[in-house]
Amino acid sequence: MIDVTTILLDVTRLLTRLYHQQLPTGVDRVGLAYLHRYGLQARAVLSKSGFFKILNAKDSQKTFSALVSASKRRSAIRRIALRALAAPSSDKVDNGVLLHTSHSGMEYRRLYRGMHERRIKTIFMVHDLIPLTHAEYSRPGVDLVHSRRIDNALAHADGLIANSQATLDSLADRARQRRASLPPCTVARLASGVTPRSAGEAPLGQPYFVILGTIEPRKNHWFMLHVWRRLVEMFGADAPKLVVIGRRGWECENVIDMLERCAPLREAVIELPDCSDSELQRYLQHARALLFPSFVEGYGMPLVEALVMKTPVLASNLDVFHEIAGDVPEYLDPLDGPGWIARILAYAHDASAERDAQRTRMHAFREPTWAEHFEQVDRFLDTLGAP
Repeated sequence: MIDVTTILLDVTRLLTRLYHQQLPTGVDRVGLAYLHRYGLQARAVLSKSGFFKILNAKDSQKTFSALVSASKRRSAIRRIALRALAAPSSDKVDNGVLLHTSHSGMEYRRLYRGMHERRIKTIFMVHDLIPLTHAEYSRPGVDLVHSRRIDNALAHADGLIANSQATLDSLADRARQRRASLPPCTVARLASGVTPRSAGEAPLGQPYFVILGTIEPRKNHWFMLHVWRRLVEMFGADAPKLVVIGRRGWECENVIDMLERCAPLREAVIELPDCSDSELQRYLQHARALLFPSFVEGYGMPLVEALVMKTPVLASNLDVFHEIAGDVPEYLDPLDGPGWIARILAYAHDASAERDAQRTRMHAFREPTWAEHFEQVDRFLDTLGAP
């Protein structure tokens, strides 16, 4: 068992998002899980452009408490951050381990140099290489930044944690392309963080499906809205509903046009940009299925969340989905319009043999847990000689 008093947790992203009152993303939930696991004896790190400060024990605990409670107002968060930055530093931490669960900061070599000067090992989690493999689905310039992140991590990190074998395979491909060596790596799959509750009353009085995630090009919302337009043309008011859960992201103007200006969809599609965890669970538990038509994913947390709640899934035929869920979901090509329409109609009926068959297959689903994740991480740190 490692000595967690030497662990450093970079909480810059978490603190920034809490300050701006943004709901946690999948990456944020991972960071919060690391706070719960290591926070009681860890030190907090705040970083910017590769420069960083290690907070003392007292300010670290105040910062962790604010992040875990997520109830602090902006003024309180600002005071905590300013006080922590002004307080005497704890840079004397020696032989430590930085566990960095977001991509932010990986691109700066000075971060690695500064940590190594203090004999602190740098361990980064890699969630995906999508800006490199599918630059068309990222904002302009992100591919260049992510290229620096991955190449610096390959060259200077002491270890990398991949969220899936698919992500590790992408890392290995990148290393081969750059004629670089892979640092020590491990795969530690992510838990959903969902605790199934009583389903309660259905939020809608007729069959509906859910698509979950930030509205961005690779999530394929535009395609699914066209599928729904066809369903409305076929069945009118009897068409099932589509519930779109997630905030509007970048370069999604065509999706916004459909949501705001497509008359046939006004009564058939419900957009929920700010859905609480309890509301999300209620919508998922009563849905006929989760729809996950993405073109590419590094992991796919909504798939895990749905299966944990015994909600069937219709998903794109991606390797990472097969890795996580095996043969439980039904898989389709992300551009197979007739195929998606057929599956949606099959699952929309109460007497659905296809849906019942998937619910039977769910008995074989093995849910990833945080306990297993951190057992793997701790073993990995031991192999690196982490104190």
